[in-house]
Amino acid sequence: MKSRAYDVAVVGGGIVGAAVAWELARAGQRVVVLDKQQPGMEASWAAAGMLAPGAETPDSVPVAPLGRASLALYPEFVAAIEADSGMRVRYEPGDGLQVFFGEEAEHEAEAFIRLHRELGMRGEIIPLDQARQIEPALSAQARAVVLAKNEARVDTRALMAAVLAAAEKRGAELRAGCAVQGVRIEDGRVHGVKTEAEEISAGCVVVAAGCWSGGLAEMSRYAPTSPVRGQMVALRSEGVQIRHVVRSHHGYIVPRADGRLICGSTAENAGFEKRVTPEGQQKILDAVVELVPALADATVVETWSGLRPDTPDHRPSLGPTDVEGLYMATGHYRNGVLLAPITARLMREWIVEGQTISFVAEAFSPMRFTATSSDPIV
Repeated sequence: MKSRAYDVAVVGGGIVGAAVAWELARAGQRVVVLDKQQPGMEASWAAAGMLAPGAETPDSVPVAPLGRASLALYPEFVAAIEADSGMRVRYEPGDGLQVFFGEEAEHEAEAFIRLHRELGMRGEIIPLDQARQIEPALSAQARAVVLAKNEARVDTRALMAAVLAAAEKRGAELRAGCAVQGVRIEDGRVHGVKTEAEEISAGCVVVAAGCWSGGLAEMSRYAPTSPVRGQMVALRSEGVQIRHVVRSHHGYIVPRADGRLICGSTAENAGFEKRVTPEGQQKILDAVVELVPALADATVVETWSGLRPDTPDHRPSLGPTDVEGLYMATGHYRNGVLLAPITARLMREWIVEGQTISFVAEAFSPMRFTATSSDPIV
């Protein structure tokens, strides 16, 4: 059985795949999004929505410029998504507080702000009394605080729903429960994808299947993704008000407009086992209480987990491959929500315009994983 032909088939309906589909559809492409379950219910749904492009670890330094470029696109991205979908995504620009504890706190804060500025971001170490004026519930045990400027946060579940709706209104077709088994490749170019039920014809295929990307037949050479489980906790407290994102090296608190406090997270190599554990939840709650002791009496209103798509070098796999018409948009690890706008724009530039002007993305090329083999898939 064969279906009608499309210009682009997007494999995966998370925030990246949905944003790519929306961007391509509004550029006039006939797009189909194929998801093994209900689109938007995996890592994107589970994310906290903290839009902070600063480097968390040395491995994340190369991704920071891409994150900064994507954050700059966010106001325009949100405005267009809200206009197309008719839905609010609860995007809020603002500063964040990075909190340090212990004897080395001042040195750690200085190193953090130095790296932050080297990466082109703004911030400053602020006096502790000023930090507590900004967030009165902040722990008295804090020894240094950085005010990280020009960050933002977004309600990821509201954003996910709006991007999917916007993509559909622009003409993209969304197919739930449609698991892709492989990409159809003949004579060095893409011809579509294979599902259990049918072959779908498409001139281009964008693999945006998160941590499942590498499991598609022969795609691991371009996207050797693996799952990293992140557990989350949502709290509610009548007596504690948090207005900014507050974080440390151990965890973070992201306030929502509805009063919930989204707290995370773990980073566990647990395979594709998506569940919460007492150990993981305790780790998160310990970090939260260290940051804001009064939250020890908060109510736990929800717990969940998601599977982040990691790669061996913790960088996304973005762009064209050595197969004509085959593109990767996956492996965003902890930054899928942050990087969705720039990823969507780059994919549109690659596919529609044949060149990129928004960002020099060679460092994220899928071809970096194929260094041991120069033979394309045929």
